[in-house]
Amino acid sequence: MRALCLISIKPGKTNKVIESLRKKRKLLREILPVTGRADICVLLQGSIDEINNIVIDFKKIREIVSTETLMEVEVDMGW
Repeated sequence: MRALCLISIKPGKTNKVIESLRKKRKLLREILPVTGRADICVLLQGSIDEINNIVIDFKKIREIVSTETLMEVEVDMGW
């Protein structure tokens, strides 16, 4: 299963948060600084429980204000 985690952080803390995220390499496929309502987007891959646990672990990073996780789903469009 794959998921995108949108992360909002405190101003000026992008580099520090990216370094902290890089230490949690097991499920992280990519770390992307982005524009918009989130500051960083992380592509995760693992089981739903592994993804849940890593997102909970993200919240231990003091500079992270909030997260929003978008889980991949399979949809039969009937095409």
